[in-house]
Amino acid sequence: MRIRIGVLALQGSFREHMFLLQKIPGVEAVEVRTKEELESVAGLIIPGGESTTMALVAERWGLLPELQSFAKAGKPVWGTCAGMIFLAEAAEGQKKGGQALLGGLDITVSRNFFGAQINSFETRLPAPDCIKSYGSTEDFRAVFIRAPAVLSAGPEVEVLAEYTLMPEEAVAYGRDKVIVAVRKGVLMATAFHPELTTDLRW
Repeated sequence: MRIRIGVLALQGSFREHMFLLQKIPGVEAVEVRTKEELESVAGLIIPGGESTTMALVAERWGLLPELQSFAKAGKPVWGTCAGMIFLAEAAEGQKKGGQALLGGLDITVSRNFFGAQINSFETRLPAPDCIKSYGSTEDFRAVFIRAPAVLSAGPEVEVLAEYTLMPEEAVAYGRDKVIVAVRKGVLMATAFHPELTTDLRW
């Protein structure tokens, strides 16, 4: 029996997630734009993109309350980049009035922590135990594009990956590292884009 995994397809890199999901045996990938499509899936991926735009589209289409209910119902949700912001309980660096957040993860994120598009970069980070069990124990490629970072995480949130800042960044931010991947129960968030690599472990 195949498990149906949805990808929120309002904006952003949903096609890249769909492409990788279709490579995983036993998974049926579904683009989610409606309440009915959301109700048909066992888990959901909220892709990277422009978080404010996604929130506005979700509100306009009446999907935001359904997404909030889905996340609170104990169903698996994974947010990448903009999706991390969606799942955060609080976000810094927003415009006045902010954007609607789904919440669920006791984290505070900084939007565009790593700067503008021109500051996008790729690095390698140690693989956390939760993905080592899916084959390789090698470091993974982490692609950061206008990425957020977690400034603080609650005691029940598991830190999966951290990024070591450059010396000048460490001085500017008053810290040596920032959190870039977290998990709490069936909710997970990554500041980077695994869907832009060939690594299926995430």
